[in-house]
Amino acid sequence: MKKVLGMGNALIDHLLLVENEDLLQEFSLPKGSMQLIDSERYRLIRQRTAQLPAKYTTGGSACNTILAIAHLGGAPGLIGKVGHDDLGETFAQACADSHIRPHLLHHASLPTGVASTFISPDGQRTFATYLGAASTLEAAEVKAEWFEGYDIFYIEGYLVQNHALIETAVRLAHEAGLIVCIDLASYNVVEAERDFFRQLLADTDIVFANEQEAEALTGSKSVAENLHILAELCHIAVLKVGKEGVWVKWGNAKLHYPAREVEKVIDTTAAGDYFSAGFLHALSLGGNLEQCAALGSLLAGHIVEVVGTALPAATWQAIRGSLDTYSAEASAAFPFTSANY
Repeated sequence: MKKVLGMGNALIDHLLLVENEDLLQEFSLPKGSMQLIDSERYRLIRQRTAQLPAKYTTGGSACNTILAIAHLGGAPGLIGKVGHDDLGETFAQACADSHIRPHLLHHASLPTGVASTFISPDGQRTFATYLGAASTLEAAEVKAEWFEGYDIFYIEGYLVQNHALIETAVRLAHEAGLIVCIDLASYNVVEAERDFFRQLLADTDIVFANEQEAEALTGSKSVAENLHILAELCHIAVLKVGKEGVWVKWGNAKLHYPAREVEKVIDTTAAGDYFSAGFLHALSLGGNLEQCAALGSLLAGHIVEVVGTALPAATWQAIRGSLDTYSAEASAAFPFTSANY
């Protein structure tokens, strides 16, 4: 089994159920977006939402993906930065409990970042993210030895504001022979960094995007056109189209896989992260494109049925029980390595 290393903002998710969009408008948060906020705005949001039903979980896009891979039975690692505080200890302990190898740095004074996650009645989530210590992860702090023993490197697009960090990490990953994957993360992030994303994808093996993110990158509303453009920019394009499922394109190979049928969507938080986890874990087991899409869709379909980023133990057990279909022989149908790129 191949091993996955992730890098992203190490955050704690503060999950808030809201009855309408009034709070989103009050804090100028476009529904479905991720907005970075400063410490003062974070304080005001905490003050304003103190009486709302809420829960805390470990968060951050790449962190969600790596945690899900660990629950699937992988042996992943994680690069991130937290504060010297209780939330930082909570994050580190969650990694240890899930058998994730942490490459966690600590900031001496800034607190661990928190993503205030507003969950609308339709399950859509909107993020107001205070990065705190996570924002101070720098290129010079990333060590080449962290990439040793891994085969796949996964980056969340929310890190893209730090160009040097991304470029250094991608270079070190390729030098170590890892497949490099990136999730575009959020349409407004893509809009703000469109040119850099297009440049980055030229040095990326696999890209994960949803419809809004693809449109923000290409300017097109056509799923077929966006899938083609993404696959031209990098090696494998994975385009998620919500309840319509997912399209995957690699060279001349193209397939559509349906979304898992869900009785009721409770919360879409981490749906994309869990899809990436399933896709990459199937890839690590030697799965072909269809198997990768199938496991990704299965995980995404389960996580939208619960609030937050944690599935019940019984659900994980059932999912792991289905993994015997991913055999070593399947790798012959998917002979992709970084060397092919």
